Amino acid sequence: MTACGLSAFDAECRRCARLVEFREASRRGHPGYHGAPVPAFGAEDPQLLIVGLAPGMHGANRTGRPFTGDYAGILLYETLHALGLASQPASVAADDALKLHGVRITNAVKCVPPGNKPTPAEARECLGFLRSEIAGLRHTRVLFALGRIAHDAVLGALDLRRPSLPFAHGAEHALPDGRILVDSYHCSRYNTQTRRLTAVMFRTVLGRAAGLAGLGAPRP
Repeated sequence: MTACGLSAFDAECRRCARLVEFREASRRGHPGYHGAPVPAFGAEDPQLLIVGLAPGMHGANRTGRPFTGDYAGILLYETLHALGLASQPASVAADDALKLHGVRITNAVKCVPPGNKPTPAEARECLGFLRSEIAGLRHTRVLFALGRIAHDAVLGALDLRRPSLPFAHGAEHALPDGRILVDSYHCSRYNTQTRRLTAVMFRTVLGRAAGLAGLGAPRP
């Protein structure tokens, strides 16, 4: 596989044989699962773009919406709602009434990977989608990376060197195009259960990103 400049999201992408095989096996084993590349969700031209890692096996791979149906999504959507950026505190299904305000959520890798771990080649293969998405968002002021892989994907999509912009929870990186990259530990079950990331920590860093994006003061 080689990295490529993709112009748009491809709901039928088959570039990564391992991911195609895995997602199709999930659909055979679980009739009714989305089992395909997962599109972004939220405002069409947001001030804040949240970039996650990849669809969860029984979350976005099942429902077809990022962070919907798995543990990581519980904290993410609860926090967005608490900050006044989501119309309800839970994302239940791709066709529910949830609306995001000034926010869009996408993933660095669009298909579910085995063990929640895409290979470096698979992550590179998806860079074109993220590159195209970021380039098309004219009013996005802040990119919010959930975890190191998402952080690296944002830098790769923008053709920036990683050593000069290291990942760290709460780090804020001024980008050459005038936008800001804000880092957070991923809101995964492992990180929250080990207390590497607490709900207070996550609300603080996401609230900071929202403020930098001009989305107003968080709710009390």
